[in-house]
Amino acid sequence: MEIILIVSDNLSNQVNGVVTTFTNIEKQAILNGYSVKHINPSFFWHFSAPGYPEIKVSLALGITKLITEINPTYIHICTEGPIGLAVRHWCCRRGYNYNTSYHTKYPEFLYKIYGIPESLTYDYVRWFHARSNTVITTTKTMVCELKNHGFKNSIIPWTRGVNRELLKPNRQKTSSSKIRLLSVGRVSKEKSLEDLCKLSSDLSYHITIVGDGPHRTELQNNYPNVEFVGYKHDGDLANYYQDADVFCFTSKVDTFGIVIIEALAMGCPVAAYPVPGPIDIIENGVDGYLDYDLQTAIQKCLSLNTENIKLNSAKWTWENCWAIFEKSLISI
Repeated sequence: MEIILIVSDNLSNQVNGVVTTFTNIEKQAILNGYSVKHINPSFFWHFSAPGYPEIKVSLALGITKLITEINPTYIHICTEGPIGLAVRHWCCRRGYNYNTSYHTKYPEFLYKIYGIPESLTYDYVRWFHARSNTVITTTKTMVCELKNHGFKNSIIPWTRGVNRELLKPNRQKTSSSKIRLLSVGRVSKEKSLEDLCKLSSDLSYHITIVGDGPHRTELQNNYPNVEFVGYKHDGDLANYYQDADVFCFTSKVDTFGIVIIEALAMGCPVAAYPVPGPIDIIENGVDGYLDYDLQTAIQKCLSLNTENIKLNSAKWTWENCWAIFEKSLISI
């Protein structure tokens, strides 16, 4: 049996797009006769990054023994952290082939969180991916961005999917006299959630934020009218999508946004900024609106048809995501 080794600096129980993507890819790979193995921080001593507990920093000792025991047919490195770096070094020393993926705009992220100049981080990520046989990234827009930042190797656009079997409401839709606005995801500074929270001064809105993160306490204290409910999953999460009138995606640094296509699968229109990720997903006037004025986009979304949005979302499947990933695989 052919073995795919997925290398990540994320723990398997973390709630983020990288973990969600590879959890669903693994299911498809197994259905297609592959075995999937993982190397992640659970194999090593690790700690949380200062001020951002979702980022895990690992002391990746014993990589050679781990990889040798796994004996992979293919290696895919999906993060640029210490573990990804250690496996990259292992492959390069032996002249082995491997692929990488680019999920997070770390230069922009690290600048926003820690003030690290973007140029320094771009130097690093460009070097990190330079020896990859193929870099797979989320959208055509991100392919162009990476090429504009000096990436010279093969880069292909990927896609994402929705697990519609899990995303089913477990209760009836509730009614409200207010316009219900929803955000789902990590509650951290780079997500620009304050843009949404500020709208809570308009009493015609009821704003709910599903998720958690290092910025939650500050936002809760500053915006008492916003409802923070923590992480929700499966049917419980579907209930929030179902109740919402508009899903608001405020991030300007994400490369995709799986929560966007989850909202669309539930028939919820999406208001977002015209930036990478949303511009590759949202069709203005069909399933959402893009505008640098978030409130304008929200108001336009209220006129959209729920059933049309659901129908248009059918193209987002994990089967399509897996097919692109499988095609990119290269034997070590």
